Amino acid sequence: MAEPIQQTAEVDAGQHGLRLDQAAAELFADFSRARLQAWIRDGSLRRNGGQARPRDRVAVGDQLLLLASPAEQVSWEAESIGLNVVYEDEALLVVDKPAGLVVYPAAGHPHGTLVNALLKHRPELDRLPRAGIVHRLDMDTSGLLVVAASLPAHANLVEQFRQRKISRNYAAVCTGGMTSGGSIDAPIGRHPRHRTKMAVAGVGGKRAITHYRLARRFAHHTQLAVQLETGRTHQIRVHMAHLRHPLVGDKTYAGRPRVPPAAAPELLAMLREFPRQALHARSLGLVHPLSRDYLEWQAPLPADMAGVPEFFGSFYRRWNPAGRPPPRSM
Repeated sequence: MAEPIQQTAEVDAGQHGLRLDQAAAELFADFSRARLQAWIRDGSLRRNGGQARPRDRVAVGDQLLLLASPAEQVSWEAESIGLNVVYEDEALLVVDKPAGLVVYPAAGHPHGTLVNALLKHRPELDRLPRAGIVHRLDMDTSGLLVVAASLPAHANLVEQFRQRKISRNYAAVCTGGMTSGGSIDAPIGRHPRHRTKMAVAGVGGKRAITHYRLARRFAHHTQLAVQLETGRTHQIRVHMAHLRHPLVGDKTYAGRPRVPPAAAPELLAMLREFPRQALHARSLGLVHPLSRDYLEWQAPLPADMAGVPEFFGSFYRRWNPAGRPPPRSM
């Protein structure tokens, strides 16, 4: 039997004036807006101790209290799937997720997901919302992901994410020879026409901030170190495509692979055949929910990601069309 959900949150300036269901979706990010709307209507989610409507507006300082019973997740079954557990104790787990592994079971992926693997590794996670997962990585993004192992730890980690206290750093390889690092502050929302995609959205988007610096530069590609300040769906992929420097291998946001003029066959093959977006969650840092110590973990680049800059380094040293200066490495 799943334990009751008990969470509290306070409306801050960023949610002031929003509908209650919109503010709740930001403050209780572990749950869908539809689920939160149902809880508001049945009184499980209250504002300032009283029942409200989803369309009611909230103000700075409003106190939200969620006391609800989670729906049973009968389709989420434990499965023997290999897990690379980087750290584990009674409060949390940190796993290094491989590319290609879906996080949650869904219609297209009912089995073989990270959740299925976690339930086999720690069966008690079935008592937690979403099996303890408090953030996600795209199926084809590899790297570090933290999982809560208790309700108090779950609430603590959700709050750390809400307050942007969790450090998340990524390695990425993008198209184009970038000349400097910087920050992107551009809201992200659902694409107006392609509903499975996200896009920079001037109206209706949620604020999204990405910081990046150059790690290694080639003539027509750049390896980046990226830090997330916010955590929107597909944020790095959308922001880099917005800068016209989409990630290598990103079939959703990059379109057809961009190749230099008169590119050699081996470069064409590499760009066309790279199996996923070149994005890896390289480090993760947070305050431990029990000890209150700051902990940080690192995950080395997987073989496919490590091979991309090395390939470019080797290729661009060999390929130097007439009239072009030799490429720089950083």
